[in-house]
Amino acid sequence: MSIARSASSLQLARETRERFVRATEGVIVPLAQAIRDRLTQQASEIGSARAMQESRDDFVAFQGQASQWVSLAQAGWRRSVGAPGAAPAASSGAKLRLELIDDDAMESSILSSRLAQLIHDKASFELSDLRLRIQFLEGTSELDAHDVLRPETLAKLLVDQWLAAGLSRTLWARVQDTVQQQLVGVVVKAYEDANAFLISKGVMPEIDLKSFVRRTGGSGGSATGPATMPASPYAGGAAQAAGAVQRPGGADTSSPQARAFAPSAPAFTTGGSPLMVARQRAQTALLSLKRFVAARIGAETPASPSPSPSMTTTGMDGHAAAAGSARAISQTFAGVIAEAEAAYRVAASQYMQGSVPGSADQATLIQQTAVDLRRRSTELKKRAPTTADKATVEIVALMFQAILAEERIPFSARVWFARLQMPVLRVAIAEPEFFGTLQHPARMLIDRMGSCVMGFDAAAISGSALEGEIRRVVQVIEQYPETGQRVFKLVFDEFVAFLNRYLTQSDATQRVMSVAQQVEQKETMAIQYTIELRKMLNDMPVREEIREFLFKVWAEVLAIAALRYGAQGEQTVMLKRVASELVWAASAKPNRADRARVIQDLPQLLQRLRLGMNLLGIIDEPQEAHIKAIGATLSDAFLSKTEAIPAAKIEAMAERLAHLEDFVSDDGGASSLPLDANSIELLLGVDAASIEVVADTVGGVPAEDMLAWAHELEVGNWFMLDHNDRVSQVQFVWRSDRKQLHLFASADGRSFLVQVGRLASYLQAGLLVPAEEETLTVRATREALAKLDANPERLLN
Repeated sequence: MSIARSASSLQLARETRERFVRATEGVIVPLAQAIRDRLTQQASEIGSARAMQESRDDFVAFQGQASQWVSLAQAGWRRSVGAPGAAPAASSGAKLRLELIDDDAMESSILSSRLAQLIHDKASFELSDLRLRIQFLEGTSELDAHDVLRPETLAKLLVDQWLAAGLSRTLWARVQDTVQQQLVGVVVKAYEDANAFLISKGVMPEIDLKSFVRRTGGSGGSATGPATMPASPYAGGAAQAAGAVQRPGGADTSSPQARAFAPSAPAFTTGGSPLMVARQRAQTALLSLKRFVAARIGAETPASPSPSPSMTTTGMDGHAAAAGSARAISQTFAGVIAEAEAAYRVAASQYMQGSVPGSADQATLIQQTAVDLRRRSTELKKRAPTTADKATVEIVALMFQAILAEERIPFSARVWFARLQMPVLRVAIAEPEFFGTLQHPARMLIDRMGSCVMGFDAAAISGSALEGEIRRVVQVIEQYPETGQRVFKLVFDEFVAFLNRYLTQSDATQRVMSVAQQVEQKETMAIQYTIELRKMLNDMPVREEIREFLFKVWAEVLAIAALRYGAQGEQTVMLKRVASELVWAASAKPNRADRARVIQDLPQLLQRLRLGMNLLGIIDEPQEAHIKAIGATLSDAFLSKTEAIPAAKIEAMAERLAHLEDFVSDDGGASSLPLDANSIELLLGVDAASIEVVADTVGGVPAEDMLAWAHELEVGNWFMLDHNDRVSQVQFVWRSDRKQLHLFASADGRSFLVQVGRLASYLQAGLLVPAEEETLTVRATREALAKLDANPERLLN
């Protein structure tokens, strides 16, 4: 179904925004409650007198202004859907005027940009697809700077209304972790739902790369002409906080390349987990590079093509300007890049012919490759139309020099990495945000591939499926040179999917995964069954001994039975019925008929109780102790004068138990699985000698930011693990469906199955340390900046 850019398509775009606002508006009230709970907890904690006073002041301040903030935020968010560009408009002259902004505005911008960046991190691909669909409906090249679909818009509104309600920036900084935890998931889900809604209406059900490549001339359509790509869907990130700053020398920022190097908000340091610190340092590296380049090209006006009328009124935030200028640049310079790319591809293919060379020949080949890339980069700089283009060519060349010199990347992978220099240069020329965000798909792909291969030796990589996948990725990118970041996004998704298969393909790993997944499922079900049993018995007069047995023993029995025989298997159904029978048997028996029934049914009840405990591995003396305690409780029930449990309640309990799975969910309750090697052996009868089980410890509660870090570890990354005084290099190969279990594999064949709480504790204590402190492209950026610092003239020469 094709939807024309008509009144109906514009109405559909508006309806999508309205649905998005409704989906996200509801989070504001629970967000305020979560902040209140956080401040209440902090106010009750014991600390220094000053810290306790500050916590009480924070609580009082928020308690007094929370309702006003909620009202202001909700009202402002509803109004924002009226028109994407509803923010007060400045004249075109004012938009282009670059000036310093005051410190308060800058600090507020930084606060909101942090939140916006986190949303970008979590929803980058969903947001990218939604932008393309909205742009298709509206016939535009980019969303308005104040569009409600931009993460920056919601983040800025929440911060602005926070300040308008009389709350301080300092208080926001103290609760921003809570804000992020409550908000990000809701916004990501809203983006997913918006895409699903548009797909249901027939709007771009499939976003196919081939549709973005226009074939021109030549027989069979073999020639690839310029692509008509929408403007980039990524907004620069935390280091590109809103607001203009004064440029040295009054540089022309109408071209996207010049704007790529425009300095922006200052770097910030907020502490937090090593993950957050690493991200801030990485973003600071990008910002330092932008500042360095801006200081050197700022005195000259890039010779970019004349801007279109839309470009003259867009200013620093004008993505339409970026798209228009990028198309013009592609017509004048992309052909030059294509020539160099084709020539290098031929040369590189000649280099890589034949068998894998020896170490001496490898060094010679790498050096030859580097020289050839340097020569082609020099030629490109001579033909670059603007000073900003020259700077882009030089920076990309220096980055790939650093990557090519990285000896930890096996030779057979390094030569394929080298072939990405020209495609990345093409992207950097057309999409300047490559220098402004760590989430650009080209960076993410190189970083992910680099993080995987740097832990293997050359012999393990050469001829492997991993090397084959890297080769395929590069060739796909070369096949679609005009599609920009879309092709990088596509192959990044495919590479991640490949990793999930490749790293878990061995029989040993598959067996560990299978066991671990079932252990997690069993323990999660046991906890959830316990919760449901507590609800059922909440208002029943049941002896404490029976409650404890059901909660601590029988919930486990039901869980393992459901796993082995199925939730509605005959054995499972029988064991569920035992729970209600035991509750009835242990209740008061004021009349003779009930007592006679208990005596008659008791042997069968005890037999079934033994059967269930056998299933759980409770045998011999521990089993007899339980049976003895239950027998004593049943005897007491004969003498009890308390009110009997009505038969209707027992039947209702039995019915609920029979369909227990309908009342439990996948979330909650699985944060402390009682996991150990014995439970693995018990579950499937396998030998757990090759599995190091690193279970959660009693009472150990890791910090929230460490748990967040644990959940964000990427499959394929390498770590140094210090476990029981033995340090091993391990690769993260698998995470369970409920994200409670994490599997690491070492080169010597050992596996480490780590629960999420213990994983966070290991990260916090420095017992699990990333093998690489920085990603490949960030390290390459730092090395490029160091060379430019030492020899600034090379930037434009």
